[in-house]
Amino acid sequence: MTTFLTLSVINIAEAGDVQILAADFQNRGDNQWSVSVTLKHADTGWDHYADRWRVVDGEGQLLGDRVLLHPHVNEQPFTRGLHGVTIPQETTTVYVEAHDKVHGWAPNRLAVDLRELR
Repeated sequence: MTTFLTLSVINIAEAGDVQILAADFQNRGDNQWSVSVTLKHADTGWDHYADRWRVVDGEGQLLGDRVLLHPHVNEQPFTRGLHGVTIPQETTTVYVEAHDKVHGWAPNRLAVDLRELR
């Protein structure tokens, strides 16, 4: 059985930072998850665009990383997914973080409580 959680947030981000608008976590069983993340960023082209997002645990350990291979100048906001994210059973909260080529990792991240999905 698949369970899922969709979270939406409004970030108060500095100008130029990537905004994480939503995240969808689907439990696929055996500690495997599919994750979709919706981002918004003022992409200007190859030199300045949102180029990745990741899922980390409370200790900052990388659980999943989605590289974005091209700018989305005319496609904002946009959603991209990642399958096969392994999240240990004992991990109850994970964080989605977003990155752009100029500003690096945005200071705002999205906390996701997985307890109700297990």
